Amino acid sequence: MKKWLPFMEHFILRKRRRTSPIQYENKTTEEEESTDFKLAILCSQYPELDESALLETLLACEGSVEAASEALEHGDTFRSPKKRDGSRAIQSSLSSFGMQTTSAGLSATHAKKKLTRKGRTLHLYAPADIEAHTPCSIIHNFLPTEEADALLKELLQEAVSYQSEVFKLFDNVVQSPHTNCFYVDSLEEAQRQKTEYTYNGSRVKDVREITPEMRKVRAKVQKAVNTEIERRVRDYYPEGKKLKYQSPHPWEPNAAFVNCYDGPHQSVGYHADQLTYLGPRAVIGSLSLGVAREFRVRRVLAKDDESESDNKTSKPNEKRADAEGQIAIHLPHNSLLVMHAEMQEEWKHSIAPAQAIDPHPLAQNKRINVTYRHYKNFLHPKYTPLCKCGVSCILRCAMKKPEHRGRYMWMCHTNYAPGKEGCSYFKWAEFNDDGEPEWATSVNREQSSPKEQ
Repeated sequence: MKKWLPFMEHFILRKRRRTSPIQYENKTTEEEESTDFKLAILCSQYPELDESALLETLLACEGSVEAASEALEHGDTFRSPKKRDGSRAIQSSLSSFGMQTTSAGLSATHAKKKLTRKGRTLHLYAPADIEAHTPCSIIHNFLPTEEADALLKELLQEAVSYQSEVFKLFDNVVQSPHTNCFYVDSLEEAQRQKTEYTYNGSRVKDVREITPEMRKVRAKVQKAVNTEIERRVRDYYPEGKKLKYQSPHPWEPNAAFVNCYDGPHQSVGYHADQLTYLGPRAVIGSLSLGVAREFRVRRVLAKDDESESDNKTSKPNEKRADAEGQIAIHLPHNSLLVMHAEMQEEWKHSIAPAQAIDPHPLAQNKRINVTYRHYKNFLHPKYTPLCKCGVSCILRCAMKKPEHRGRYMWMCHTNYAPGKEGCSYFKWAEFNDDGEPEWATSVNREQSSPKEQ
């Protein structure tokens, strides 16, 4: 490993060229792409290499596909030290190490300094630790055993016909390293999704009506998530008030993506979920069934290009790397993870490939993940901007540039569809403090008014 250190330092500490505001506004930069996209492109270029080795190389090169490719061409791959065996480590709550939780819900130690460190993964298991150090909260043993098993059996049958997502990245057509499917309330809504909504620049062909067990569980998920939202606002947010752009209305799940991870090597790279139909400060309820896997999160910090270019030491980079260090949340069977309103704009999340997994009695090597979401009626594609391609735009949040961080933008995403080039359309998005666009009031009034007989 020592012989690779100079090489790693070259890419980790190297200065970046500054991009102009025009470049930033008119196209999605490589930094904004998810790790899933970047890993997929490396897998397609180097099929003979192990996916975990490609992921480690990508992370060592700070997420740069170009730098990772250059490293791989020189035969350089970076691996984390392997565990001595395939057994799973067990960790007590951080409070058992003297890190007491305050009445506000934050760890007293965490209030003084961050626990994450560059190159290390902080593993969290206890609910109190998870909600204190991440934008998530977790409920273990969420459903009665019989109900969880019934839902798992139903979705295992459904998952047989799931497909991997196919998309284009840097002129290469790649596949996501897991399978999934999209579910909505009714057959009528499924048809609307197929003909009116756009994902990654194209239509989704396989949209299904929510299954009986999913429908049964949804009410419990809705109640639990709304309770967690109220508690999060009360105990964690400044002055006990909701965040700017967060909706004050109840969370009502009306759609769900179901993901299937078949075996330890299926995964999804670091990404933030699309906000296009959810709106700003979205909340997602994620129910895990079957094999336990690690859900990894890391904070995304804005980069001060000016200070980086002027400072000749590596200390600013090291501090940022520490703050962005990844946290692993253990997700066992029948656990509900709530991703709160600060998650998608300030953090990224992933399911990393595993070295070993413990088979589940019903699911064997599979993990089923149901992510319940609240699609907003005023963000239907007929109301949102169209790009020059005539396709409804994607909604993104600026994460990296300090001067734009926290702002939202409408952009073309047709370039993700195989065979399409896309355009340079860009427009800053405007929302009120409740996360609603200017046309939301008229849409809500229109949909609430009695229809003519």
